[in-house]
Amino acid sequence: MFMAPSFSSSAYWPPSPGYWPSHKFRSMSFYKGFRNLWGPQHQSLDNNNNALTIWLDRTSGSGFKSVRPFRSGYFGASIKLHPGYTAGVITAFYLSNNEAHPGFHDEVDIEFLGTTFGKPYTLQTNVYIRGSGDGKIIGREMKFHLWFDPTKDFHHYAILWTPKEIIFLVDDVPIRRYPKKSGYTFPLRPMWVYGSIWDASSWATEDGKYKADYRYQPFVARYTNFKASGCSAYASRWCHPVSASPYRSGGLTRHQYWAMRWVQRHHMVYNYCQDPKRDHRLTPECWA
Repeated sequence: MFMAPSFSSSAYWPPSPGYWPSHKFRSMSFYKGFRNLWGPQHQSLDNNNNALTIWLDRTSGSGFKSVRPFRSGYFGASIKLHPGYTAGVITAFYLSNNEAHPGFHDEVDIEFLGTTFGKPYTLQTNVYIRGSGDGKIIGREMKFHLWFDPTKDFHHYAILWTPKEIIFLVDDVPIRRYPKKSGYTFPLRPMWVYGSIWDASSWATEDGKYKADYRYQPFVARYTNFKASGCSAYASRWCHPVSASPYRSGGLTRHQYWAMRWVQRHHMVYNYCQDPKRDHRLTPECWA
């Protein structure tokens, strides 16, 4: 029997953040800012609505990449996820310089971890620095169950990255702030913006317990309302980083902090800093 998933541990919606940074940045057409990276036969663009559809089946997934690299900025997209059985499937929107620094790269992730019938998607945020995502992986994961069903409609997901902080936002509600505490625990090299859908059966759903089942293919993700605004890698050194708050210097307002703490209290399901199995000598920002 199919049971509708529970999308909230609380009957309440997050408190208003009082500020909506996505409204500050203009949407762009897909081909103005992005190109196909792989799986072109599994990618389709509706030019009338500027909506990109990518899908995974047993032959391939698909991915796209920004034309320009950035050294800071606001990066967002409205995304609608595939319903039903999606175990093993990753739908992602992220920053990376893996192609420029293979084996020693930086990365900032928003990843939707596929699920089984009756269970909600997990939104995973992650930060890799200077190769911590290569070889012996040192992840900085915080995971959430959203307060809505992300398969029913488009919702806006964004990363705000400056030389001082990284802020992850869902519909303009901050869900995580990762401040720079040292150069060793913070990405500072230019990165590109990526999106993709792919098979990560070895780890994506309950540590690999459930795999992608291609009886349910294709697995489809839809992206629209693309935003990539900030200082490109080629911009003048006088280019000022954008902010997720009314403060030009960055940070969050009191109301934004309240909204973020509410989400973390009610919807966060994993925090690497609170995991006793982790070696926190490798993640000094947890105790710095």
